[in-house]
Amino acid sequence: MAKIKKLLVANRGEIALRIMRTAREMGIATVAVYSEADRLSPHVKFADEAVCLGPPPSNQSYLVADKIIQACKDLGVDAIHPGYGFLSENAAFAQKVADSGIIFVGPSPESIEVMGSKLAAKQAVAQYNIPLVPGTEEAISDLAAAKAKASEIGYPILIKASAGGGGKGMRIVESEAEFEEQMQRAVSEAHSAFGDGAVFIEKFITSPRHIEIQILGDQHGNTVYLFERECSIQRRHQKVIEEAPSAVVSPEMRKAMGEAAVGVAKACTYYGAGTVEFIVDDKLNFYFLEMNTRLQVEHPVTEMITGKDLVREQILIAEGNPLSFAQEDLEIYGHAVEIRVYAEDPKNNFLPDIGKLITYRRPQGPGIRVDDGFEEGMDIPIYYDPMIAKLITHGANRQEAIDKMIRAINDYRITGIQTTLDFCRFALQHEAFVSGQFDTKFVERYFTPDKLEPVFTDQEKEMLAALAVEFFEKHDRKINPREAVKSLPSTNWKNRLI
Repeated sequence: MAKIKKLLVANRGEIALRIMRTAREMGIATVAVYSEADRLSPHVKFADEAVCLGPPPSNQSYLVADKIIQACKDLGVDAIHPGYGFLSENAAFAQKVADSGIIFVGPSPESIEVMGSKLAAKQAVAQYNIPLVPGTEEAISDLAAAKAKASEIGYPILIKASAGGGGKGMRIVESEAEFEEQMQRAVSEAHSAFGDGAVFIEKFITSPRHIEIQILGDQHGNTVYLFERECSIQRRHQKVIEEAPSAVVSPEMRKAMGEAAVGVAKACTYYGAGTVEFIVDDKLNFYFLEMNTRLQVEHPVTEMITGKDLVREQILIAEGNPLSFAQEDLEIYGHAVEIRVYAEDPKNNFLPDIGKLITYRRPQGPGIRVDDGFEEGMDIPIYYDPMIAKLITHGANRQEAIDKMIRAINDYRITGIQTTLDFCRFALQHEAFVSGQFDTKFVERYFTPDKLEPVFTDQEKEMLAALAVEFFEKHDRKINPREAVKSLPSTNWKNRLI
């Protein structure tokens, strides 16, 4: 076993900071890397040492593998943790790290490569009797053959980029009449986004839920699952709200999904932390979707319900230690909910809203966790994902976790930019979410921008009108009380009321 003494985190923001905190608790020195845009970021200040990789664009900084590896050599680094995004699922990078004699805190390059291709992944898991969505078993480019296969499966179907992710290179086809155009678009988008135009076809599940299983495997053949996460509240095929456990998964279903996830891991001799994603239909049948060979953004909800630090486990596994617990040692404690606080405007199709964090005050209290990488006064860079923070709550049960989250959202003070906080509060209070009867089409079915407009009680309306009249009388102006509130200057009491 190789003891890690110095760890470089090849990432930025909240995930870099989160990894470094655990490393420090383990007595491991940390090295931050940063772009010129992130020079003053908290993760840079927190680390024991820091190296500037270059200009803000990712392809000149966080994605330049050779600069990262050279920094490790210069500073005597033992291991690299890639976080998520950037180079975390790049098999070539993992191989370069290994070839340089540095420990990669993650799975083997071979596992990353197999699971990085949706088609290769499906072929690898086929021998483990894992449920798969009906579709092609290999990439398909012949238009006539593709049409025939689509007709055999039955519309609607989904055309997906084999190397895809984040909804890119994905097209829903409702009928044969639109198949050719959508096929061409999917191939073109896959080429553009991933440099690989390979696509495949599968049955489109019309009311899907997105439920995933967290797994941990060591380098001695031991693998466990740490239960499920419900990730169905999404916009643009990307998650916004996650929770653990799922409101609809029974103990029997949990065991079946968990064992299937372990089978997926064994299919590629997986070690480290990983997530097996499943699509679940309206009858709660589940089908293997893909495996993410890294730490997930939503990993905190699993940590909250299991009491396990997943980053600590990743580091211990990378050092060669066997897992210190077995499947029967794991239990679910309470319920956890996570929301992603993005610098986006939900009233404008969730478009990024970049700017300065004029006010930034985190919520506090028992069972509340904030993973972030910003401080008040900082700018949100335009070069990266617009996530400001992850807000996580834990309660004895689902309702308690939701109630705590709503209170935390109300206490979160962010001004200077639009955020997803109001949308998340709307979603958490919606009947579909509260009942647990929702799927990935939640935004499409229930959300419109007007849902975020303030709704006042009669008493609040009277109070606002009276205050407005008083305000304008003091300024020797006459105004219709009905219009007065709209013209009031922004104040703390008004913001709280709204």
